[in-house]
Amino acid sequence: MISTKSLSRRGFLNMGAAAGASLILPKTGVIRPANAAGPLAPVVEADAHIAFGHTGPTSDEGWTWAHDQGMKAVEAALPALRTSYVESIPYSADATRIFRQFVADDACMVFATSNYGDFLYDVAKRAPEVAFYECDGRNPMDNLGTYYVAHWYPSYVAGIAAGAMSTTGKLGYVASFPVPSVYSGTNAFLMGARTINPEATLQSIVINSWFDPQAATQAGVALIDAGCDVLFGIMDEAGYLQVAEERGAKAVMWNTDLRRYGPNAYISSIMVDFGPWYVEQVRRRLAGEWTPTYDLLPFGAGVDVDAWGDSVPADVAAKADAVKATILDGSFNPFMGEIKDSKGTIKVAAGQTMTEEELYHWNWSIEGVSGLDN
Repeated sequence: MISTKSLSRRGFLNMGAAAGASLILPKTGVIRPANAAGPLAPVVEADAHIAFGHTGPTSDEGWTWAHDQGMKAVEAALPALRTSYVESIPYSADATRIFRQFVADDACMVFATSNYGDFLYDVAKRAPEVAFYECDGRNPMDNLGTYYVAHWYPSYVAGIAAGAMSTTGKLGYVASFPVPSVYSGTNAFLMGARTINPEATLQSIVINSWFDPQAATQAGVALIDAGCDVLFGIMDEAGYLQVAEERGAKAVMWNTDLRRYGPNAYISSIMVDFGPWYVEQVRRRLAGEWTPTYDLLPFGAGVDVDAWGDSVPADVAAKADAVKATILDGSFNPFMGEIKDSKGTIKVAAGQTMTEEELYHWNWSIEGVSGLDN
């Protein structure tokens, strides 16, 4: 399969703001556009074809693997329908041809599990009878919805543990691209860490890929050499966790439980679970009830922190878990001002709280984060 290393997913191709006519419901993490057309016609389960287009290999044990597990949940819940997928779709005209082939093969619903932008939009416009979803999409249409995860909350919680376990106060981050998902992850992580150590900092290294184990490993080495003793990142594999294990550092991962690659280094992971949401959307499509939604899977129901690693002290885990509980019950929101950017400019005034949409589109670093802003 072709690997993709030149362009990102999750917001790199189309970084414009979402449609202004959205209704935002921060407590549920759901944003639903107001310009949806009427529901598409129902489909008999035995006649249904649900297609998935992936940015990486399903064996990556990361982002694509998580989406593949979601497809398997659909197959288990609705065994009479047919599924198909193509992995490692390049960000080129080949992507358009693949999505067109899904339509030609009578797919009634197509999930692009990463942001394919214009390579997908023209296909959706020309197939109004097909339901489309784009993960981390930015441009919903009458037959195209978008979805992502509110990962900044578990990143904040994991940051609390990182701040408590760091002895240098220097955190490192292996970044894919300077895109909103990276800004929100780095910012939230450091904000959590600074509740323990107000002087903590976070250094980022951008490797310009979502799946490049060699580059992620090299970045991890460079960050530890620079004095970072806890690593975080948004990679689809375990490269920097293995570095942390070898060098006596700690690490927080993304997508899945990867602790077996670094059992002594592993703090936790930002876990994603698309299965229930995929099943819900496919059921709605078959029933003729589907209209496009702009969904942000919330903390505790689509994205969460993994069980703590063996090296995490009980008191640290308890402190982080206590904060997690207050976020989940709505009594605490960590993204309340005053918040300054890396240049010291106040971006969120005291007493103001960032909305889910602002967190989703976050494109600036807070004080203490380096390596992303120009």
